[in-house]
Amino acid sequence: MTYTQWFEAHGDKHHLLTNRLSAKGLSQEEIIKYFRFENMVENEPDFCELYTTNTKCHDMQELNCYLCACPYFRFTENPVEQEGKRIHSHCSIDAKDGAIFEHEGNVHQDCSSCLVPHHESYIKKNFDLSWFETMKECEEK
Repeated sequence: MTYTQWFEAHGDKHHLLTNRLSAKGLSQEEIIKYFRFENMVENEPDFCELYTTNTKCHDMQELNCYLCACPYFRFTENPVEQEGKRIHSHCSIDAKDGAIFEHEGNVHQDCSSCLVPHHESYIKKNFDLSWFETMKECEEK
């Protein structure tokens, strides 16, 4: 699956879920709380493939899955050549806990140690009911 395919599929799932929660009259705060990892595992097992094994993508106590991906993640389906390597993705803020994964001349951003978008305080500060709106700068054309 390409970055773009994942991005669009996840955004569509997020849209359906937030629309359903909004239709139930949940407030912004209630919607954010709904996306807590433990609740999502129990109530939305098809939202993420990791939910079926109760596995967190980030090692943190209070993981919130509202953003799932990070608004600072940048990707392209047309890798940029740099010093003989193909750059597929990067962090726009060079987060201190971010890293890169390199394999056979292909470079990808590794966000597994970065927890920025999974804290509820960050989500509240950057909240938009539309995941696509929050993530609009991620895909570089």
